[in-house]
Amino acid sequence: MSVKIIRALKQNWGAYLLFIVFGALFFALLTRFSTLQITGELEGVDLAARAQSQYEREQILEAERGKILDTNGEVIAEDAQTYKLVAVLDEDLTTNEDNPQHVDDPEKTAEILAKYIDLSEEEILERLNSDKKQIEFGSEGKDIPLEFKMKIEKEELPGILFTPSLKRFYPNGIFSSHLIGFTKSEENEEGRTIKTVGEMGIEQSLNKYLKGTDGSLKSQEDASDFLLPTGKKSVVEAEDGHDVYLTLDKKIQTFLEDAMSQVADEYSPEKMVGVVVNVKTGEIFAMSQRPTFDPDTREGLENWLNDIVESTFEPGSSFKTFSLAAAIEEDVFDPNDAFESGTYQVLDQTIRDHNYGAGWGTISYLEGVQRSSNVAFAYLLEKMGENTFESYLKAFGFGSKTGVDLPNEAAGNILYNYPVEKVTTIFGQGTTVTPLQMIQAETAIANDGKMMKPHVISKIVDPNTGETVHESEPEVVGEPISKETAEQVRDVLASTVTSEVGTGQPFAIQGYDVAGKSGQAQIPDLDKGGYMTGQDNYLFSFMGMAPADDPELIVYIAIQQPTLPEGELGSVPVSKVFNPVMLNSLKYLNIESAEVPSKETVEVQDLVGENVEDAKVSLEQAGLTPVVLGDGSTVVDQSSSETSLLDGERVVLLTDGDLSIPDLTNWSVRDVTKVAMLAGLELSTSGSGYATNQSIKADTPLSGDEQLMVSFKTHDEET
Repeated sequence: MSVKIIRALKQNWGAYLLFIVFGALFFALLTRFSTLQITGELEGVDLAARAQSQYEREQILEAERGKILDTNGEVIAEDAQTYKLVAVLDEDLTTNEDNPQHVDDPEKTAEILAKYIDLSEEEILERLNSDKKQIEFGSEGKDIPLEFKMKIEKEELPGILFTPSLKRFYPNGIFSSHLIGFTKSEENEEGRTIKTVGEMGIEQSLNKYLKGTDGSLKSQEDASDFLLPTGKKSVVEAEDGHDVYLTLDKKIQTFLEDAMSQVADEYSPEKMVGVVVNVKTGEIFAMSQRPTFDPDTREGLENWLNDIVESTFEPGSSFKTFSLAAAIEEDVFDPNDAFESGTYQVLDQTIRDHNYGAGWGTISYLEGVQRSSNVAFAYLLEKMGENTFESYLKAFGFGSKTGVDLPNEAAGNILYNYPVEKVTTIFGQGTTVTPLQMIQAETAIANDGKMMKPHVISKIVDPNTGETVHESEPEVVGEPISKETAEQVRDVLASTVTSEVGTGQPFAIQGYDVAGKSGQAQIPDLDKGGYMTGQDNYLFSFMGMAPADDPELIVYIAIQQPTLPEGELGSVPVSKVFNPVMLNSLKYLNIESAEVPSKETVEVQDLVGENVEDAKVSLEQAGLTPVVLGDGSTVVDQSSSETSLLDGERVVLLTDGDLSIPDLTNWSVRDVTKVAMLAGLELSTSGSGYATNQSIKADTPLSGDEQLMVSFKTHDEET
């Protein structure tokens, strides 16, 4: 190779090298560009999507949670617009000192905000002096109502902003709180609510209906948040949650809440439950318990159970309602047949009447029911047979869930294995039930034998379309007894309220006939075994219906371990809830009261000096009841003369013969006083109501200087 060629190659080598390098770079760039054009991706990232995201803005359109309303459309729970307080501290956002966009005067801002939120001026100032660009004010700066927002905005505080949000409100406060429940909100890092879920009650069990679906608004904007000329808007509308209508009636629920609160304040019971039900449909008009809580603040929330549905207990004598119904249906209850009250033997165990086994001697079965005799029902079980009675327990739904449209329902337990358990079950001890089971079974008594399934959901409506997606109908779930039996049971239960020996006397309501059964159930002692003792350690209850001949409402009230004043019966606090709730509810529903005939007054003649037999005839003809003191033939004094008495009232005649005391059992205080005054006896009384015991036995001769001590009770204590 010549020297010239070699020299030329050396001179152009650098150019060739550059040509090769630049050619390779060009080829790589061309390949990269072609790949991007064809695939539209860079390292697995969609470039078009990334470019779109640089300009696309998305705003969440928050859906409203469905409302919970009563049967008349009154709001029980709903979402409401509230605001969260935000303070901008970034000085770089202020470009014009005359129009600051950040908090430029922390001291003044703290002073003013302290008037509107629950933080001190010092606490607010500490937050405003933070080195962060933006701060919030914790829970105290959330859920600010529109009224306060507007007041703060009028203060024109630079850097103070509000972000809107929805909050669940319960405008009635304590209002069937364990039934309604409450919600819990979950927030993201920016403090925006991303999910609201039900934590309890209807809010939880119907969360799938109540929760809404958030929508969105997407738009294309530049870096200054202006809509691009060629930008597009995309709107996905929010879908609000379904509205749930309950069978609760706000008026009746308020009657119940008010009465229960008053009794809870006065007697401080361990627990209370109350239910009001429509006899014909099974609709629950009211339901509440104590202790309770405020669903807005959760204040008072200790027990998370809806005791009416989820808790079981031994019902006591109110359970005798269904035992009586079974006995009547089996034609083994003769109201005039007699039995020996006091005690009943089951193998080596003794069943006692509630007056410590003393009983009331030989009495009729009707009186046995009126007095709530355990022994009477033990004999009725013997007459109808244990297996027969067990079939009625199941027919009335005990031991099984009612299927109510509420979560976590308990089934209870029929304790019916051994002979003594079978006897105790017939008067409500040992076997456990729920209040709702008691209500369901009672509808058979009140509704001519047809047992109605209780329910609390009326309908569920989609507010977005107006469509009703669910609607409840009355449902008959059994017919454990005939119409004729139901009518007879109601008659007997009404007599427990009207009879002078009836345990239901405190539950009489002016203008309405009430049929029902009281109860005083022993409470198991979980620590020591057996049952608790003491006058307060019972579950006192009454389950009644009215009007008795054609009931419209059932009200069931149970109060556990109230703090009773010395000598006061447990029926007193129960009546302080039952009576006003039943009376006010009947009047509110425009249910006509019974025509109560007023007793005529009778003018009493002066019979002193008259023959005793003639005087008795005169009083009887006048419609009065003569009572003769002494074995003489002439009237020397009388309890009333030339005055007006009610038809049937007692008139005591004092004769000129030797005196003896009559049997004062079931006499009123007024009538006993008449005898004591005429006989010249020093009278000492205890209690109120009707006479149960007297210190001087009937027909005992009197000298005139004895002391007569008489005990009175409004009704007998029972188990």
